[in-house]
Amino acid sequence: MARGILRIFLGAASGVGMTFAMLQEAHQLLGSGRDVAVGIAADHGRLETRELMTGLEIVAPRLVDADGIDAQEMDVDAVLARHPEVAVVDEYAHSNSSGSRNEQRWQDVEELLDAGIDVLSTVSVQNLASLEDVVSAITQVARKGTVPDEVVRRADQIELVDISPELLRQRISDGNVYPKDRVDAALANEFRLGNLSALREVALIWLADRVDEGLAKYRASEGITANWPARERVVVGLTGGPEGEALIRRASRILSRVNGGDLLAVHVRLSESRLGEAPRTLEVQRQLVTDLGGSYHTVSGDDAAETLLEFARNVNATQIVVGVSRGRLTSRLLGTGVGSNVVRGSGDIDVHMVSHPLGSHGLPRATSRGLGRARTTVGFVLAVLIPVLATGILSLAPELNLATHVLVHLTGVMAVAFIGGLWPAVLAAILDSLLLNYFETDPVGTFSINDPQNLFALLVFLGAAIAVSLLVGLSAKRAQEAARARAEAATLADLARDALIADDTIAAFLDKVRETFQVSSAGLFTRAGDAGGGWELQAHSGKVPPPPPGSAEAGTDAYELPDPRTALAVSGRTLTAGERRLLTAHGAHLLLLRQRHSLQLRLKNTTKLAEGNSIRTSILRAVSHDLRTPLAGIKLAVTALQRQKRRLPDEIRDEMLDTIDSYADRLDSLIGNLLDMSRISSGSTAPLTSPVAWRDAIEDALRGFPGGAIRVDLAPNMPPIDADLGMLERVIANVVENALKYAPGSDIVIIGPASGSGVATINGRPCGELRIVDHGHGVPAADVIAIFEPFQRLDDAPEGLGIGLGLAVAKGFSEAMGGQLAAEPTPGGGLTIVIRLPLSAGPQLTHPETRSTDRSAP
Repeated sequence: MARGILRIFLGAASGVGMTFAMLQEAHQLLGSGRDVAVGIAADHGRLETRELMTGLEIVAPRLVDADGIDAQEMDVDAVLARHPEVAVVDEYAHSNSSGSRNEQRWQDVEELLDAGIDVLSTVSVQNLASLEDVVSAITQVARKGTVPDEVVRRADQIELVDISPELLRQRISDGNVYPKDRVDAALANEFRLGNLSALREVALIWLADRVDEGLAKYRASEGITANWPARERVVVGLTGGPEGEALIRRASRILSRVNGGDLLAVHVRLSESRLGEAPRTLEVQRQLVTDLGGSYHTVSGDDAAETLLEFARNVNATQIVVGVSRGRLTSRLLGTGVGSNVVRGSGDIDVHMVSHPLGSHGLPRATSRGLGRARTTVGFVLAVLIPVLATGILSLAPELNLATHVLVHLTGVMAVAFIGGLWPAVLAAILDSLLLNYFETDPVGTFSINDPQNLFALLVFLGAAIAVSLLVGLSAKRAQEAARARAEAATLADLARDALIADDTIAAFLDKVRETFQVSSAGLFTRAGDAGGGWELQAHSGKVPPPPPGSAEAGTDAYELPDPRTALAVSGRTLTAGERRLLTAHGAHLLLLRQRHSLQLRLKNTTKLAEGNSIRTSILRAVSHDLRTPLAGIKLAVTALQRQKRRLPDEIRDEMLDTIDSYADRLDSLIGNLLDMSRISSGSTAPLTSPVAWRDAIEDALRGFPGGAIRVDLAPNMPPIDADLGMLERVIANVVENALKYAPGSDIVIIGPASGSGVATINGRPCGELRIVDHGHGVPAADVIAIFEPFQRLDDAPEGLGIGLGLAVAKGFSEAMGGQLAAEPTPGGGLTIVIRLPLSAGPQLTHPETRSTDRSAP
């Protein structure tokens, strides 16, 4: 069965019309004869959207209990049973209620797509996982429901639903997005003009990247190598020389003339380059590229110009910047430099050849096996010319003997050998021997030799000439191997550097492998069990993953086995022997990378276990000491009542009952703090935040405290905050209880923000403040941090002052709600505890019937 088609309507913010556009498309498909059904869709109280749902078949949703409130979830089984051609599923990033088959709605959509059902859905850019921090910084609102970018990118079609920020604000003002009582708060907070403009730009940039990926995929599938200047991309060719910084800055200035674009710095490393490279210089240039907002890449190849051009074509570059040394006059005049070769092969890509006086560095010249085609060609020409010229010049001095002629011709052979290598030198030696034999040995004018000494001299000459040629060829080969080893060592040094200072993921490492070897794809394969099992793809880089090792599709593709159960595979071109050695090193690095990730996970788990053991040890210590006191008091009072029964006076019996009640309350408080600390340390604290007024939380928190012991002095217009009412009550109660313990008899006041302090912020988001002030002995500055740690008590006071968890629990609950708990010295002596929580973006306040059930007594 063919997989269904996923079409997503993407918007920058709520109210731009994503659901409206999706339902319009559903009506158009229904009118064209397609079978359409609505799996789930929300009108959000908007009349226009609700009217569009009329005429569409709606599959009845499931009703679930979400914290006492009936909520609707898509009935996946019912939609699969109905099996329409097209299903409408709103809010792709929605998190399903507990008890659902899948945690996320996009996972429900995957089931529909696998069943061959086409799906229409909606996503706000604010729900994309990679943009969560960016959007939160813009809107000052934390998003709870997110969807992985990769899942959205896999959609077959993505349509941007866009309106101008001014029009969206007008729609909100007209009441078309939110009810009238929420319009002012929405316009003053999340839907400010600047916020909407920034979100719109984020959405456009994200979608542009998605379109760019589709363009690259199309160009690759169609084999298109011509440049399509859809987006400005400037590629800089680097060599590791000092001129690289000037080239990078020049490219950045070129890119600054346009709005948007990419800067890509490419270090072209040739396997047989004769040029040295300075690692420190490359590191400085890498950092400069990063600071300028670009990306740094390292590629290897046999031809510098062709390697650079291939990279530029792969990224659809529009401009290339290369350096040309002013010292290479010959190359510039003859047009044989790498820059000239880049210009000749650039096609539609603009090339900027930047001259510089920094040494003789430019892009390294192309090299090939041996001494190079140009030198070999020149060597063969000289192998013919030098013997002829030497013979002609020596004929002008007939008094010279044969030995002198031999030495002159041997010098010519050596010159040919150093320039052209082995075979031109052999040709020169043979030609020299024939010329010496014909013109210098008796009988002259023939190739016969009468004197054996002359024959011996010619043979020695020929052997020496060939020996010199062999030595030159061997030295060239050794130099070639040394250059290749140097390039391999530099690549391995980059690997080691990344292992030390970078925290690469497997996907990022595979991207580097694909880039380094200039292949179309790279993948990680593993197999379970013994070495005879089948290979399974774990991760890959590239549009299409490489075939598994050993398969019929693998062909000439290369793969490396770091261990019997792991394989690193690449495909796209045949690797040389040197590149295969490098691939072996990359495979070993990949194995170490996976081991490091495994060790980091184990370390994290071990640290968590150690912290848990520390908490358990402290709890046991608290149980063995602090909990025994109230238990002993209760036991003693109950025993006395049982033994004396009716013989005790009423006042003594009432006193004992009060003692039992007091000790029971104290025991309940200790156990409550222990349970709360256990929840906080295990990470299972999940607040249910909603708009809350400070005064409501304070009234509930102060119940049970002595009347008149705490004075509340709040401004009447303090804005509501986002909080879990039950948790906030517990925070306030614990702080007040701590103040009563350690500052008995002092004046304890609960007030709002300090006058003239401005609006406090948490991670850039405005927040409200509550201050609980006492005038006791205070806490030394060095001990302020310690008072919020579990099982810490002022001066280690042992008598009846709890187990030191009150402030630790309060701090944990505050942070769980996205806030802070801090301590400051009170002017004149004492301690002030400051509670900060994010301001609410909506006007609705929590009512008693909807409050959290977490209301443990302090």
